[in-house]
Amino acid sequence: MCCFPAATAASCAQSYGVHPLEANQILEAFALISGLLCVWLLARQNILTFPLGIAYALVSVYLMLEQQLLASALISVYYIVANAYGWWYWTRGSGDAQEVLPVSRTPTVAWWVLGGLVVVGTTMLTPVMVSMGAELALWDSFANVLSFAAMWMAARKYLENWVVWFVVDVILCVVYYQQGLYGYLLLYAVYLVMAVLGWRTWRASMVEARA
Repeated sequence: MCCFPAATAASCAQSYGVHPLEANQILEAFALISGLLCVWLLARQNILTFPLGIAYALVSVYLMLEQQLLASALISVYYIVANAYGWWYWTRGSGDAQEVLPVSRTPTVAWWVLGGLVVVGTTMLTPVMVSMGAELALWDSFANVLSFAAMWMAARKYLENWVVWFVVDVILCVVYYQQGLYGYLLLYAVYLVMAVLGWRTWRASMVEARA
């Protein structure tokens, strides 16, 4: 979750006749393990999730360029920047480098802004996904743009980032089922469970901090 969902890469690679597992096996194994570990660390509010997320995104950029999926590579670049921002914000966002940034609710204004950006972003990204040969371009685009929003919310330590991640994971589970990518389906089913656990852990932390 700390990096982009594999929907775009998987569907486009399948359309071009390139199976995702035909790329560098060591790097893909690292991406799988680091992706799961990244979410686990995020759920535990461990700041190491961000440097690990940066490493994950860098590997993703390389793998996407290897498959000539330029749009997917650019999406991964966003996650490099977003993870760097989260790393900085969790350290400095409270205004005190020694103080742990607390979990908080997403402001109403942020919801409206994010909602508008998701609509605009999905509208702009869908034609790109179509040109790349994505079979479910609209859903791929929606999931990616929602992930952008969720990543920013996680960087700001907003509780509801887990709700958005949950929605993303549900969408991608359906996408992967439709495409017959059962390995990815299983992976995102695990992410679904981790999103629920992340929500519960962060909510407990927020309630405790306010007690």
